[in-house]
Amino acid sequence: MRKGILHRKERLIITAIEVIDELGIQALSTREIARRQGVSEAALFRHYKSKNELLIAVLDHFSKFDNDIFQSAKLMNLSPKESIIYFVKKTVEYYENYPAITSIMQLFDVLRYDADLCDKVRKILEDQTAIIRDLVEGAKKNGEIRADTDCTTLALIIMGSLREICLKWRISNKEFSLKEVTISALEMILKAFQ
Repeated sequence: MRKGILHRKERLIITAIEVIDELGIQALSTREIARRQGVSEAALFRHYKSKNELLIAVLDHFSKFDNDIFQSAKLMNLSPKESIIYFVKKTVEYYENYPAITSIMQLFDVLRYDADLCDKVRKILEDQTAIIRDLVEGAKKNGEIRADTDCTTLALIIMGSLREICLKWRISNKEFSLKEVTISALEMILKAFQ
């Protein structure tokens, strides 16, 4: 029974992401999610007490992959600079394989205006920046990046580039390889800081 509950909760999250990707956040409703899942709204509310609680679960789902990638890089004993490239490469591969999830990244600015979601959005952005910042700091100590580099600023440049390229990819209806363009931009950025 417990496994079925978790499976249903996961399906509700995936459906919410699909609705956001296809119709935008303004069209996200518990009614639409329930309709797509073939359940009543009451059934949906047994799993999530409100739309915001479901959105928090969606944000958790979005951010879970970041830590998984970071832990994989640590297990591979990559250099800090190699870990930065690995983190970004695996992130964009994930996005290319699951394009609907990128709709969540593009919502951060909108979601921050909701008091219930603002802290969650802030934490996701801070955690992503912290992962890259710590890797930049390690690369700086290893001499892979210039000693005068501000680690937080470089992390923001890297993550901002990823978000901007991803937005361009979405707007262009995925006309280019997200992975190729993002990795090329990352290599240019890192080269500028060698």
